Amino acid sequence: MPRKSVAVTALLAVSGLGALSACGTTADDAPPAAVQIKPQAAIEQPKLVATEVEGVGQVLTDQTGKTLYRFDKDTSKPPKSNCDNACATAWPPLLADGAPQLTGVDEKMVGTVTRTDGTKQVTVNGWPIYRFSKDTAPGQATGQGKDGVWSAVTPAGGKAVKSGEKKSEEAATALNAAEVAGLGQVMTDQNGMTLYLFTKDGAKPPRKATCEDACAKTWPPLLSQGEVKINGVDPKLIGKVKRSDGTEQVMIGDWPVYRYSKDTAPGQANGHTVGNTWYAIEPNGCKVAADKKPAVVESATSAPAPPDGNGGY
Repeated sequence: MPRKSVAVTALLAVSGLGALSACGTTADDAPPAAVQIKPQAAIEQPKLVATEVEGVGQVLTDQTGKTLYRFDKDTSKPPKSNCDNACATAWPPLLADGAPQLTGVDEKMVGTVTRTDGTKQVTVNGWPIYRFSKDTAPGQATGQGKDGVWSAVTPAGGKAVKSGEKKSEEAATALNAAEVAGLGQVMTDQNGMTLYLFTKDGAKPPRKATCEDACAKTWPPLLSQGEVKINGVDPKLIGKVKRSDGTEQVMIGDWPVYRYSKDTAPGQANGHTVGNTWYAIEPNGCKVAADKKPAVVESATSAPAPPDGNGGY
């Protein structure tokens, strides 16, 4: 090809490229940019679990084991959250689209409140509940007592107290004699949950609380929160025993008493005879007879679990 033809061809190629580039940037001819709409993230249904947390006793945790809190500047009657914006970043509200799953919590205590942004926040006994952003692992409660207005929340919606602090009236423990179908009169706590004794705590007085660590997660000890209120039991049978973590556990008839994590509603006694070492306790401080079988009491959150038969934990 002659040199002149090559030059002309190259010039046309460059001109064509320029024309193509111009077409690509013409507003009238350019296709409209696709609008990407991100779907709103679904809210994970939370769980509320009564858990023994070192330093604060039995409190509520979520499905990841993180401690849950309540805020003194909120109100419970009527329920209202006053933690928004920067506050809600530090203290994320526990949100739910429906009923949370419950373990060791009376479903009658649990509800929701509508926040200013329209989301639903879980409440316990009317109190909106939160996580704390600086709790980075299960079993932590670094938000306890923060600024004098934040407290880990108990299964009854009360404020937890640190070991050694003065217990508040609000957190008072109660012991009530109640009728449980199939077992007769047994002892229950302030939430109507059945109480149990553990035969491995000792064959005779003085007994010690020997259910610790993993055992205490399955069988949370009933801790003394302030004055123990009693109904239907002889006051002379009520006492306390100091646990290895410094907390005080309630005793009935010289037996340390416990709840069972698989009891999810008042009137259940799924822990009776588990491992042949756990028994519901009578108002006289004796164990309920092993041949008595509790009636099935359904819960809205979960069906009663059968005894696990492995010693209870």
